[in-house]
Amino acid sequence: MTEMNEKCVIKIENLSKEYRLGAIGSGTLRHDLQSWYAKRRGEEDPNQRIGAMHYEKGDSFLALDGVNLEVNRGERIGIIGANGAGKSTLLKILSRITSPTDGRVRFRGRIASMLEVGTGFHAELTGRENIYLNGAILGMTKEEVTSKIDSIIDFSECAKFIDTPVKRYSSGMFVKLAFAVAAHLDAEIMIMDEVLAVGDMRFQKKCITKMRALAAEEDRTVLYVSHNMNTVRDLCNRCIVLDHGKIVFDGDVEEGIKIYLGSANENFCALEYVGNEHKHYADRNDLCLKFVRYDGKENNIFYDDEQIQLELMWENKADIENLCLRVEVSDYRRYPVTAFVIENFYSGKKGETHTAKLKIDVSKIVRGGYYTRYVFYSRKNDAAPFETLEVADGLTFRRRKPDKYQNTWQKSWGSIEMNDIEVL
Repeated sequence: MTEMNEKCVIKIENLSKEYRLGAIGSGTLRHDLQSWYAKRRGEEDPNQRIGAMHYEKGDSFLALDGVNLEVNRGERIGIIGANGAGKSTLLKILSRITSPTDGRVRFRGRIASMLEVGTGFHAELTGRENIYLNGAILGMTKEEVTSKIDSIIDFSECAKFIDTPVKRYSSGMFVKLAFAVAAHLDAEIMIMDEVLAVGDMRFQKKCITKMRALAAEEDRTVLYVSHNMNTVRDLCNRCIVLDHGKIVFDGDVEEGIKIYLGSANENFCALEYVGNEHKHYADRNDLCLKFVRYDGKENNIFYDDEQIQLELMWENKADIENLCLRVEVSDYRRYPVTAFVIENFYSGKKGETHTAKLKIDVSKIVRGGYYTRYVFYSRKNDAAPFETLEVADGLTFRRRKPDKYQNTWQKSWGSIEMNDIEVL
């Protein structure tokens, strides 16, 4: 067991959490007997919810699997990952709501946690009474809470309703008051799980500004779980990506978001489409896309001096005139970047299979990971409406510097790489 350094406030060593699956009990003896009798007769459980997954007794699920982590004072850490990755389980263990199956967690300082709307609030008490209740839970005296209560009420924007039982609050008011309490009471570590998803955008920005200030000015530590990448990007200076109970990335926020959104791990050099059976619609009345690939490439990485050579194959299901193509490019967040258009480049007869080879210059696109999307359209004249085939699921590509230049400073920001500024 290693010692914690003086900057470390949370140290996690080989942390695992295993849950036992299967129904332990329905809550009533009558329903338990009904379920048991149905199982003995080989019938469907009358008390099981429709569509619910059934687990046999003895099955288990490993929510966390050997997690090791150190968190330093003043860090703002975003924890992201798919549903079921282990994010909430990790925060529940840190908040001492549940205990680990194996491993050890050590920490310094008080922890204020908001794992869901109204955590630690009593519905029958007023907002003011709940402020004192939360302070007492954190180990603060009544005098300490009283000295901060005016700023808490002011920040929460609930002054008009502060002496009303919180059971009458809306979910947004719950979040505002709960966050105000967590932010103003003396807790060195703030743990938050999707709590800002309920508040409006103006209050979200207010909360993010407050948490950033607390971390910078008072050395508070923030652990923040969210599926909103914009709030993670705005608040956090470190990102952890969880996948099936394991930490798969720990580092820069933008890199972590890229990994979570998938572009860093995708290597689609070729895709085969089978009409309507493909997961994205690749068929229209007169054209069926069959195949798309990068010509002469074994991966999807293109360096600064390379152009993309794209090969597409489709089958004509009817006579086609003046077919046009738009190749759309979006970044790893699926935000549009640019598009390449070819007007009236193909006409063909029914039953023909055609292969088109295209060269695309992406030298002006900033280095990073991208998605492509293909839009086929045609029209007999300028006045006629478009008939389109949109294939959203296209190849991915990554622009990068040659390996020997990977660590040099990039002179670009955004999506387009401009020329240098000329000094006059």
